[in-house]
Amino acid sequence: MNKSLLIIKREYLTRVRKKTFIISTILFPLLYLGFIFGTAYITKKSSKVLKVAIVDSSGTFDRGMVARANMQDSSSYLDLIAAEKADSVTKHFSKMGYDGYVVIPATAKDTLRTLTLNAEKNHGITSIYGVRNKLNTIWSDINYNKLGISEEQRSAIEKSKLSLQERNIFDEKADSGLASGIGYVSGFLIYFILLIYGSQVMMGVMEEKTNRIAEVMVSSIRPFQLMLGKIIGIGMVALTQFLLWIVFAVLIYNVTKASGSGNAVSAIMGEVEKTISNINVPFILFCFGFYLLGGFFFYSSLFAAIGSAVNEDMREAQSLSFPVTMLVIFSIALMAPVIADPTGDLAFWASIIPFSSPIIMMCRIPFGIPSTVPWWQLGLSMALLIGGFLLTTWFAGKIYRTGILMYGKKPSWKEMLKWAFRKA
Repeated sequence: MNKSLLIIKREYLTRVRKKTFIISTILFPLLYLGFIFGTAYITKKSSKVLKVAIVDSSGTFDRGMVARANMQDSSSYLDLIAAEKADSVTKHFSKMGYDGYVVIPATAKDTLRTLTLNAEKNHGITSIYGVRNKLNTIWSDINYNKLGISEEQRSAIEKSKLSLQERNIFDEKADSGLASGIGYVSGFLIYFILLIYGSQVMMGVMEEKTNRIAEVMVSSIRPFQLMLGKIIGIGMVALTQFLLWIVFAVLIYNVTKASGSGNAVSAIMGEVEKTISNINVPFILFCFGFYLLGGFFFYSSLFAAIGSAVNEDMREAQSLSFPVTMLVIFSIALMAPVIADPTGDLAFWASIIPFSSPIIMMCRIPFGIPSTVPWWQLGLSMALLIGGFLLTTWFAGKIYRTGILMYGKKPSWKEMLKWAFRKA
Protein backbone atom coordinates (compact mmCIF):
# COMPACT_ATOMS: atom_id res chain seq x y z
CA MET A 1 0.00 0.00 0.00
CA ASN A 2 2.89 2.36 0.81
CA LYS A 3 4.28 1.79 -2.67
CA SER A 4 0.94 2.71 -4.25
CA LEU A 5 0.84 5.91 -2.17
CA LEU A 6 4.30 6.81 -3.44
CA ILE A 7 3.10 6.33 -7.02
CA ILE A 8 -0.02 8.44 -6.33
CA LYS A 9 2.10 11.21 -4.77
CA ARG A 10 4.57 11.18 -7.67
CA GLU A 11 1.87 11.28 -10.38
CA TYR A 12 -0.10 14.01 -8.59
CA LEU A 13 2.76 16.36 -7.71
CA THR A 14 4.48 15.94 -11.08
CA ARG A 15 1.43 17.17 -12.95
CA VAL A 16 0.12 19.77 -10.51
CA ARG A 17 3.49 21.57 -10.46
CA LYS A 18 3.58 21.91 -14.24
CA LYS A 19 2.95 25.35 -15.73
CA THR A 20 0.46 23.84 -18.18
CA PHE A 21 -1.77 22.71 -15.29
CA ILE A 22 -1.73 26.15 -13.65
CA ILE A 23 -2.32 27.97 -16.93
CA SER A 24 -5.13 25.65 -18.08
CA THR A 25 -6.82 25.83 -14.65
CA ILE A 26 -6.87 29.63 -14.74
CA LEU A 27 -7.51 30.11 -18.44
CA PHE A 28 -10.34 27.60 -18.89
CA PRO A 29 -12.97 29.55 -16.90
CA LEU A 30 -11.87 32.80 -18.57
CA LEU A 31 -11.93 31.26 -22.04
CA TYR A 32 -15.32 29.69 -21.32
CA LEU A 33 -16.80 33.04 -20.29
CA GLY A 34 -15.14 34.71 -23.26
CA PHE A 35 -16.55 32.05 -25.57
CA ILE A 36 -20.11 32.55 -24.28
CA PHE A 37 -20.11 36.35 -24.34
CA GLY A 38 -17.93 36.54 -27.44
CA THR A 39 -20.22 34.26 -29.41
CA ALA A 40 -23.27 36.28 -28.37
CA TYR A 41 -21.53 39.53 -29.31
CA ILE A 42 -20.33 38.25 -32.69
CA THR A 43 -23.77 36.81 -33.46
CA LYS A 44 -25.44 40.10 -32.64
CA LYS A 45 -22.96 42.13 -34.69
CA SER A 46 -22.93 39.77 -37.66
CA SER A 47 -26.71 39.26 -37.92
CA LYS A 48 -28.11 41.30 -40.78
CA VAL A 49 -31.32 43.28 -40.53
CA LEU A 50 -33.11 42.63 -43.82
CA LYS A 51 -35.04 45.45 -45.46
CA VAL A 52 -37.87 43.86 -47.41
CA ALA A 53 -40.42 45.53 -49.68
CA ILE A 54 -43.98 44.23 -49.40
CA VAL A 55 -45.80 44.66 -52.71
CA ASP A 56 -49.48 44.37 -51.81
CA SER A 57 -51.66 43.49 -54.80
CA SER A 58 -54.63 42.54 -52.62
CA GLY A 59 -55.16 45.72 -50.63
CA THR A 60 -55.40 43.74 -47.39
CA PHE A 61 -52.17 44.93 -45.79
CA ASP A 62 -52.46 48.05 -43.67
CA ARG A 63 -49.56 50.49 -43.27
CA GLY A 64 -50.33 50.89 -39.57
CA MET A 65 -50.08 47.13 -39.01
CA VAL A 66 -46.70 47.04 -40.77
CA ALA A 67 -45.46 49.95 -38.66
CA ARG A 68 -46.53 48.21 -35.43
CA ALA A 69 -44.82 44.99 -36.50
CA ASN A 70 -41.60 46.93 -37.19
CA MET A 71 -41.76 48.51 -33.76
CA GLN A 72 -42.31 45.19 -31.99
CA ASP A 73 -39.39 43.38 -33.64
CA SER A 74 -36.15 44.95 -34.89
CA SER A 75 -34.79 41.78 -36.54
CA SER A 76 -36.02 43.02 -39.94
CA TYR A 77 -37.69 46.02 -41.55
CA LEU A 78 -40.75 45.76 -43.79
CA ASP A 79 -41.80 48.54 -46.13
CA LEU A 80 -45.30 48.47 -47.64
CA ILE A 81 -45.31 49.37 -51.34
CA ALA A 82 -48.41 50.23 -53.36
CA ALA A 83 -49.36 47.87 -56.18
CA GLU A 84 -48.82 50.64 -58.78
CA LYS A 85 -45.08 50.58 -58.04
CA ALA A 86 -44.82 46.79 -58.29
CA ASP A 87 -42.91 46.78 -61.59
CA SER A 88 -40.24 49.25 -60.46
CA VAL A 89 -39.72 47.43 -57.16
CA THR A 90 -39.45 43.94 -58.66
CA LYS A 91 -36.97 45.16 -61.30
CA HIS A 92 -34.86 47.59 -59.28
CA PHE A 93 -35.37 46.57 -55.62
CA SER A 94 -31.63 46.29 -55.00
CA LYS A 95 -30.94 49.82 -56.28
CA MET A 96 -33.81 51.08 -54.13
CA GLY A 97 -32.04 49.77 -51.00
CA TYR A 98 -34.06 46.61 -50.43
CA ASP A 99 -32.58 43.18 -49.74
CA GLY A 100 -35.60 41.51 -51.30
CA TYR A 101 -39.31 41.78 -51.90
CA VAL A 102 -42.45 39.79 -51.20
CA VAL A 103 -45.52 39.97 -53.44
CA ILE A 104 -48.92 39.64 -51.78
CA PRO A 105 -51.17 38.14 -54.50
CA ALA A 106 -54.56 39.59 -55.34
CA THR A 107 -56.20 36.40 -54.05
CA ALA A 108 -54.87 37.02 -50.54
CA LYS A 109 -58.30 38.18 -49.42
CA ASP A 110 -59.58 34.65 -49.90
CA THR A 111 -56.64 32.44 -49.01
CA LEU A 112 -52.94 32.87 -48.33
CA ARG A 113 -50.67 29.97 -47.46
CA THR A 114 -47.23 30.53 -48.96
CA LEU A 115 -45.19 33.63 -49.75
CA THR A 116 -41.88 33.93 -51.54
CA LEU A 117 -39.00 36.18 -50.54
CA ASN A 118 -37.31 37.21 -53.78
CA ALA A 119 -33.65 38.20 -53.32
CA GLU A 120 -30.42 38.34 -55.27
CA LYS A 121 -28.61 36.10 -52.78
CA ASN A 122 -29.39 33.65 -50.03
CA HIS A 123 -29.67 35.02 -46.50
CA GLY A 124 -29.22 33.34 -43.14
CA ILE A 125 -32.07 31.29 -41.72
CA THR A 126 -32.30 33.59 -38.68
CA SER A 127 -32.92 36.59 -40.90
CA ILE A 128 -35.49 34.67 -42.95
CA TYR A 129 -37.32 33.61 -39.78
CA GLY A 130 -37.43 37.24 -38.66
CA VAL A 131 -39.21 38.28 -41.84
CA ARG A 132 -41.55 35.29 -41.71
CA ASN A 133 -42.55 35.90 -38.10
CA LYS A 134 -43.24 39.56 -38.79
CA LEU A 135 -45.42 38.69 -41.80
CA ASN A 136 -47.33 36.20 -39.65
CA THR A 137 -47.92 38.91 -37.05
CA ILE A 138 -49.38 41.22 -39.72
CA TRP A 139 -51.48 38.41 -41.21
CA SER A 140 -52.87 37.60 -37.75
CA ASP A 141 -53.88 41.25 -37.34
CA ILE A 142 -55.65 41.13 -40.70
CA ASN A 143 -57.57 37.98 -39.79
CA TYR A 144 -58.58 39.39 -36.41
CA ASN A 145 -59.91 42.49 -38.13
CA LYS A 146 -61.70 40.37 -40.73
CA LEU A 147 -63.49 38.54 -37.94
CA GLY A 148 -64.43 41.82 -36.30
CA ILE A 149 -62.28 41.22 -33.22
CA SER A 150 -61.11 44.45 -31.58
CA GLU A 151 -57.65 45.10 -30.17
CA GLU A 152 -58.96 44.75 -26.60
CA GLN A 153 -60.63 41.44 -27.42
CA ARG A 154 -57.48 40.18 -29.08
CA SER A 155 -55.42 41.05 -26.00
CA ALA A 156 -57.94 39.22 -23.85
CA ILE A 157 -57.69 36.15 -26.10
CA GLU A 158 -53.88 36.20 -25.95
CA LYS A 159 -53.92 36.49 -22.16
CA SER A 160 -56.42 33.65 -21.84
CA LYS A 161 -54.12 31.11 -23.51
CA LEU A 162 -53.49 28.04 -21.38
CA SER A 163 -50.02 27.21 -20.07
CA LEU A 164 -48.98 23.73 -19.01
CA GLN A 165 -46.62 23.32 -16.08
CA GLU A 166 -45.08 20.06 -15.00
CA ARG A 167 -45.33 19.05 -11.33
CA ASN A 168 -43.52 16.05 -9.92
CA ILE A 169 -45.46 14.78 -6.90
CA PHE A 170 -42.34 13.01 -5.56
CA ASP A 171 -39.91 15.85 -6.16
CA GLU A 172 -41.46 19.33 -6.21
CA LYS A 173 -38.18 20.92 -7.32
CA ALA A 174 -37.76 18.72 -10.40
CA ASP A 175 -37.87 20.77 -13.59
CA SER A 176 -37.52 19.10 -17.00
CA GLY A 177 -35.95 22.08 -18.78
CA LEU A 178 -33.41 22.73 -16.04
CA ALA A 179 -32.70 19.01 -15.65
CA SER A 180 -32.02 18.68 -19.39
CA GLY A 181 -29.56 21.57 -19.29
CA ILE A 182 -27.71 20.16 -16.27
CA GLY A 183 -27.66 16.71 -17.89
CA TYR A 184 -26.12 17.98 -21.12
CA VAL A 185 -23.51 20.12 -19.32
CA SER A 186 -22.54 17.31 -16.94
CA GLY A 187 -22.35 14.74 -19.73
CA PHE A 188 -20.12 16.86 -21.96
CA LEU A 189 -17.84 17.85 -19.06
CA ILE A 190 -17.28 14.19 -18.15
CA TYR A 191 -16.78 13.38 -21.84
CA PHE A 192 -14.01 15.96 -22.27
CA ILE A 193 -12.28 15.06 -19.00
CA LEU A 194 -12.34 11.33 -19.81
CA LEU A 195 -10.67 11.87 -23.16
CA ILE A 196 -8.20 14.57 -22.10
CA TYR A 197 -6.95 12.98 -18.89
CA GLY A 198 -7.30 9.45 -20.23
CA SER A 199 -4.90 10.32 -23.03
CA GLN A 200 -2.58 11.85 -20.42
CA VAL A 201 -2.43 8.48 -18.66
CA MET A 202 -1.63 6.76 -21.95
CA MET A 203 1.08 9.28 -22.84
CA GLY A 204 2.58 9.05 -19.34
CA VAL A 205 2.88 5.26 -19.57
CA MET A 206 4.38 5.50 -23.07
CA GLU A 207 6.95 8.01 -21.80
CA GLU A 208 7.95 5.76 -18.90
CA LYS A 209 8.30 2.82 -21.26
CA THR A 210 10.46 4.82 -23.66
CA ASN A 211 12.71 6.09 -20.83
CA ARG A 212 12.96 2.60 -19.30
CA ILE A 213 11.73 3.97 -15.95
CA ALA A 214 8.91 1.44 -15.85
CA GLU A 215 11.35 -1.50 -15.89
CA VAL A 216 12.73 -0.38 -12.54
CA MET A 217 9.26 0.20 -11.04
CA VAL A 218 7.85 -3.15 -12.23
CA SER A 219 10.69 -4.97 -10.52
CA SER A 220 9.76 -3.49 -7.11
CA ILE A 221 5.96 -3.19 -7.19
CA ARG A 222 3.06 -5.34 -8.36
CA PRO A 223 1.44 -4.29 -11.68
CA PHE A 224 -1.98 -3.82 -10.05
CA GLN A 225 -0.53 -1.49 -7.38
CA LEU A 226 1.38 0.44 -10.01
CA MET A 227 -1.67 0.92 -12.24
CA LEU A 228 -3.85 1.84 -9.25
CA GLY A 229 -1.34 4.45 -8.11
CA LYS A 230 -0.96 6.03 -11.54
CA ILE A 231 -4.69 6.20 -12.19
CA ILE A 232 -5.62 7.57 -8.75
CA GLY A 233 -2.79 10.12 -8.88
CA ILE A 234 -3.84 11.54 -12.24
CA GLY A 235 -7.50 11.30 -11.22
CA MET A 236 -6.75 13.52 -8.22
CA VAL A 237 -5.24 16.05 -10.63
CA ALA A 238 -8.52 16.12 -12.60
CA LEU A 239 -10.52 16.44 -9.36
CA THR A 240 -8.27 19.27 -8.14
CA GLN A 241 -8.78 21.17 -11.37
CA PHE A 242 -12.54 20.64 -11.21
CA LEU A 243 -12.72 21.87 -7.58
CA LEU A 244 -10.68 24.95 -8.48
CA TRP A 245 -13.12 25.71 -11.30
CA ILE A 246 -16.00 25.49 -8.81
CA VAL A 247 -14.16 27.92 -6.50
CA PHE A 248 -13.61 30.32 -9.43
CA ALA A 249 -17.30 30.09 -10.40
CA VAL A 250 -18.40 30.86 -6.82
CA LEU A 251 -15.97 33.80 -6.61
CA ILE A 252 -17.13 35.23 -9.95
CA TYR A 253 -20.75 34.86 -8.86
CA ASN A 254 -20.19 36.57 -5.50
CA VAL A 255 -18.12 39.40 -6.99
CA THR A 256 -20.70 40.00 -9.72
CA LYS A 257 -23.53 39.94 -7.20
CA ALA A 258 -21.71 42.36 -4.86
CA SER A 259 -20.88 44.85 -7.61
CA GLY A 260 -24.14 44.45 -9.54
CA SER A 261 -26.04 47.59 -8.62
CA GLY A 262 -27.67 47.86 -12.04
CA ASN A 263 -31.11 46.47 -12.81
CA ALA A 264 -29.79 44.11 -15.50
CA VAL A 265 -27.17 42.54 -13.23
CA SER A 266 -29.62 42.30 -10.34
CA ALA A 267 -32.13 40.56 -12.60
CA ILE A 268 -29.51 38.07 -13.78
CA MET A 269 -28.39 37.35 -10.21
CA GLY A 270 -32.01 36.86 -9.22
CA GLU A 271 -32.53 34.33 -12.01
CA VAL A 272 -29.33 32.49 -11.02
CA GLU A 273 -30.44 32.30 -7.37
CA LYS A 274 -33.88 31.10 -8.44
CA THR A 275 -32.32 28.41 -10.62
CA ILE A 276 -29.97 27.24 -7.88
CA SER A 277 -32.83 27.08 -5.38
CA ASN A 278 -34.67 24.66 -7.69
CA ILE A 279 -31.94 22.01 -7.67
CA ASN A 280 -30.18 19.95 -5.01
CA VAL A 281 -26.72 21.38 -5.69
CA PRO A 282 -24.71 19.41 -3.07
CA PHE A 283 -26.17 16.06 -4.13
CA ILE A 284 -25.67 16.72 -7.85
CA LEU A 285 -22.08 17.85 -7.23
CA PHE A 286 -21.43 14.69 -5.18
CA CYS A 287 -22.82 12.47 -7.94
CA PHE A 288 -20.90 14.40 -10.57
CA GLY A 289 -17.64 13.95 -8.62
CA PHE A 290 -18.31 10.23 -8.15
CA TYR A 291 -19.13 9.53 -11.79
CA LEU A 292 -16.32 11.78 -12.99
CA LEU A 293 -13.75 9.85 -10.95
CA GLY A 294 -15.41 6.48 -11.52
CA GLY A 295 -15.52 6.99 -15.28
CA PHE A 296 -11.99 8.33 -15.29
CA PHE A 297 -10.65 5.34 -13.33
CA PHE A 298 -12.56 2.93 -15.57
CA TYR A 299 -11.35 4.35 -18.89
CA SER A 300 -7.88 5.43 -17.75
CA SER A 301 -6.95 1.85 -16.92
CA LEU A 302 -7.74 0.90 -20.52
CA PHE A 303 -5.75 3.86 -21.85
CA ALA A 304 -2.85 2.85 -19.58
CA ALA A 305 -2.94 -0.69 -20.94
CA ILE A 306 -2.73 0.68 -24.46
CA GLY A 307 0.18 2.97 -23.51
CA SER A 308 2.13 0.04 -22.08
CA ALA A 309 1.66 -2.04 -25.23
CA VAL A 310 2.77 0.49 -27.86
CA ASN A 311 6.20 1.94 -28.49
CA GLU A 312 6.90 5.50 -29.65
CA ASP A 313 4.61 5.33 -32.69
CA MET A 314 1.60 7.55 -32.00
CA ARG A 315 -0.30 6.00 -34.90
CA GLU A 316 -0.28 2.66 -33.09
CA ALA A 317 -1.59 4.34 -29.96
CA GLN A 318 -4.38 6.08 -31.87
CA SER A 319 -5.33 2.86 -33.62
CA LEU A 320 -5.53 0.84 -30.40
CA SER A 321 -7.32 3.61 -28.45
CA PHE A 322 -9.97 4.08 -31.15
CA PRO A 323 -12.36 1.37 -29.77
CA VAL A 324 -12.09 2.86 -26.26
CA THR A 325 -12.70 6.37 -27.58
CA MET A 326 -15.72 5.15 -29.55
CA LEU A 327 -17.29 3.81 -26.34
CA VAL A 328 -17.14 7.32 -24.86
CA ILE A 329 -18.50 8.87 -28.07
CA PHE A 330 -21.29 6.28 -28.13
CA SER A 331 -22.30 7.40 -24.62
CA ILE A 332 -22.52 11.00 -25.86
CA ALA A 333 -24.70 9.84 -28.75
CA LEU A 334 -27.12 8.26 -26.24
CA MET A 335 -27.56 11.50 -24.28
CA ALA A 336 -30.32 12.98 -26.46
CA PRO A 337 -32.70 9.96 -26.42
CA VAL A 338 -32.03 9.38 -22.70
CA ILE A 339 -32.82 13.00 -21.79
CA ALA A 340 -35.94 12.77 -23.96
CA ASP A 341 -37.07 9.71 -21.96
CA PRO A 342 -35.08 9.41 -18.70
CA THR A 343 -37.23 6.58 -17.36
CA GLY A 344 -37.13 4.32 -20.44
CA ASP A 345 -35.36 1.00 -20.90
CA LEU A 346 -32.52 2.60 -22.87
CA ALA A 347 -31.90 5.10 -20.06
CA PHE A 348 -31.94 2.33 -17.43
CA TRP A 349 -29.49 -0.02 -19.12
CA ALA A 350 -27.16 2.73 -20.35
CA SER A 351 -26.94 4.16 -16.82
CA ILE A 352 -26.19 0.73 -15.30
CA ILE A 353 -23.49 -0.56 -17.70
CA PRO A 354 -20.10 0.87 -16.60
CA PHE A 355 -19.06 1.74 -20.16
CA SER A 356 -21.78 4.40 -20.42
CA SER A 357 -23.00 4.99 -16.85
CA PRO A 358 -20.64 7.92 -16.00
CA ILE A 359 -22.24 10.08 -18.69
CA ILE A 360 -25.77 8.67 -18.90
CA MET A 361 -26.52 8.48 -15.18
CA MET A 362 -25.53 12.14 -14.82
CA CYS A 363 -28.10 12.90 -17.51
CA ARG A 364 -30.83 11.18 -15.44
CA ILE A 365 -30.03 12.30 -11.88
CA PRO A 366 -31.10 15.98 -12.37
CA PHE A 367 -34.62 14.78 -13.26
CA GLY A 368 -35.10 13.68 -9.68
CA ILE A 369 -34.38 10.93 -7.15
CA PRO A 370 -36.25 8.70 -6.40
CA SER A 371 -38.99 9.83 -8.82
CA THR A 372 -36.99 9.28 -12.02
CA VAL A 373 -33.96 7.36 -10.75
CA PRO A 374 -34.88 5.00 -7.86
CA TRP A 375 -32.28 4.66 -5.12
CA TRP A 376 -31.64 1.01 -6.00
CA GLN A 377 -30.75 1.96 -9.59
CA LEU A 378 -28.34 4.62 -8.39
CA GLY A 379 -26.73 2.21 -5.90
CA LEU A 380 -26.47 -0.57 -8.49
CA SER A 381 -24.93 1.82 -11.02
CA MET A 382 -22.32 3.03 -8.52
CA ALA A 383 -21.49 -0.51 -7.38
CA LEU A 384 -21.06 -1.79 -10.95
CA LEU A 385 -18.89 1.21 -11.84
CA ILE A 386 -16.60 0.52 -8.87
CA GLY A 387 -16.48 -3.16 -9.79
CA GLY A 388 -15.81 -2.30 -13.42
CA PHE A 389 -12.96 0.00 -12.41
CA LEU A 390 -11.33 -2.73 -10.29
CA LEU A 391 -11.75 -5.24 -13.13
CA THR A 392 -10.28 -2.95 -15.81
CA THR A 393 -7.40 -2.01 -13.47
CA TRP A 394 -6.61 -5.68 -12.95
CA PHE A 395 -6.93 -6.23 -16.69
CA ALA A 396 -4.65 -3.28 -17.45
CA GLY A 397 -2.12 -4.39 -14.84
CA LYS A 398 -1.80 -7.80 -16.49
CA ILE A 399 -1.25 -6.20 -19.89
CA TYR A 400 1.09 -3.62 -18.36
CA ARG A 401 3.32 -6.31 -16.81
CA THR A 402 4.04 -7.85 -20.20
CA GLY A 403 3.62 -4.87 -22.54
CA ILE A 404 5.95 -2.54 -20.67
CA LEU A 405 8.85 -4.91 -21.39
CA MET A 406 7.96 -5.50 -25.06
CA TYR A 407 9.93 -3.51 -27.61
CA GLY A 408 9.96 -3.50 -31.39
CA LYS A 409 6.74 -5.50 -31.76
CA LYS A 410 3.54 -4.04 -33.16
CA PRO A 411 0.75 -4.97 -30.71
CA SER A 412 -2.90 -5.77 -31.37
CA TRP A 413 -5.94 -6.20 -29.13
CA LYS A 414 -5.80 -9.95 -29.73
CA GLU A 415 -2.21 -10.05 -28.50
CA MET A 416 -3.03 -7.85 -25.51
CA LEU A 417 -5.89 -10.17 -24.49
CA LYS A 418 -3.44 -13.08 -24.50
CA TRP A 419 -1.19 -11.12 -22.15
CA ALA A 420 -4.10 -10.38 -19.83
CA PHE A 421 -5.18 -14.00 -19.43
CA ARG A 422 -1.69 -15.50 -19.36
CA LYS A 423 -0.98 -17.31 -16.13
CA ALA A 424 1.72 -15.74 -13.99
